[in-house]
Amino acid sequence: MPVPLDRLRALLGDDRVLASEADRELYAYDATPLLHQRPAAAVLPADAEQVQAVIELANEEGFGLVPRGAGTGLSGASVPADKDAVVLLFPHWNRLIEVDEENLTAWVEPGLNTLAFATAVEARGLFYPPDPGSMKVCTLGGNVAQNAGGLRGLKYGVTGDYVMGIEGFLPTGEPLRVGGKNVKDVAGYDLKRLLVGSEGTLGVFTRLLLRLIPQPRARRTLLAAYPRAVDAAATVKAIIGEKIIPATLEFVDRVTLNCVEDYAHVGLPRDAESLLLMETDGHPAVVEEEATAMARIAQAHGGQVEVAASEADAERLKTARRMAFTALARLRPTTILEDVTVPRSELPAMVEDVRRIATDYGLLVGTFGHAGDGNLHPTILCDERDPEEMHRVEQALDVLFEAAVARGGTITGEHGVGLAKRPFFERLTASGTLELTRRVRAAVDPNGVLNPGKILAPPVRTESLVV
Repeated sequence: MPVPLDRLRALLGDDRVLASEADRELYAYDATPLLHQRPAAAVLPADAEQVQAVIELANEEGFGLVPRGAGTGLSGASVPADKDAVVLLFPHWNRLIEVDEENLTAWVEPGLNTLAFATAVEARGLFYPPDPGSMKVCTLGGNVAQNAGGLRGLKYGVTGDYVMGIEGFLPTGEPLRVGGKNVKDVAGYDLKRLLVGSEGTLGVFTRLLLRLIPQPRARRTLLAAYPRAVDAAATVKAIIGEKIIPATLEFVDRVTLNCVEDYAHVGLPRDAESLLLMETDGHPAVVEEEATAMARIAQAHGGQVEVAASEADAERLKTARRMAFTALARLRPTTILEDVTVPRSELPAMVEDVRRIATDYGLLVGTFGHAGDGNLHPTILCDERDPEEMHRVEQALDVLFEAAVARGGTITGEHGVGLAKRPFFERLTASGTLELTRRVRAAVDPNGVLNPGKILAPPVRTESLVV
């Protein structure tokens, strides 16, 4: 239904309702290519009471609300599904409210930048492990909504493993508080886990309680170069097979490493077919033992190993992975960063699948990713102005997702479903899972107000609104 801008202005004030052409264009997209839809407006609620008032108005008037962090998502989760939507903005909700060093927790607002938070707690000798690739610009609220991962996910897990409490509002405007205690708590359903990764469809977050851990005492970084990509993937299997869980175990193929070298000039071996970035952390004695073992395993699989001699040297080696997307994006007008995950045992085969698909459809594809947990990011470099090439891209994506599922994997390991992968989710997910997802969503959001069109296609409305 059309958005009543006059009522929004009456609730929030004129300066908190952004509805100019420029504003609407600014919030028409996220980091996902090919997705674009202008909202009716974007709003900047000043406090929790205004958030609640906007949600209640949306239920009354029947328009959609799209919660948005920094817009760095790669699934279209913060792109409006239609023009009659309002984007909820939280850039000014960026306080680190409290750090409880005794209980290793922190209360934060959802607009707080991820790197700023990690840096702030590091100054206190604490550690917040989730490190998504966009952590310099993304927000904690967006991380929780997408259950963001990162390079350290193999050893330390993802965002959801550090969420202890969520405060905010349900899609109907009712207050929401789950968890929020500095204790282990298994009373009732684990509603935190339901909300984490819900992509803005089940609630709007206003405060988050996050778990912290002590900083590791030591760290060692290694880079291994391989003449064959499959040997790097086999090294990953062998490292885990020896019961070593590195802090970081990242894969970079030849296309990507040469782009990074062109861009950053860090001294990468251009003749290598692939790279493996490895890092271990923890007690100094354990770090030395694991670093030695990983170097041995890598060399046994044909890798030429370089061990960082200093922290500056370690940062140089990490550039090979952290700059991957930025470097690849320079090659062609359109960069489609994909996200598939398979069991580690299937990683070598999936790497070969990606290479075969790129060849079969005549596409330039650079591949990198979190090899330690089987999460690859095949990145298609193309030109959206070329209809014939984009048709081949669509065909290749179909085959890519089907290959991942056939190998016991999934269509997304960390980017989420959003708009971009909704068709694949609905086609490749078991019918029982789809039906349960629909039931949960309908129960929590009977009016289809929060982030409509994401994850599942919205149902056809056949009855009056429930307020």
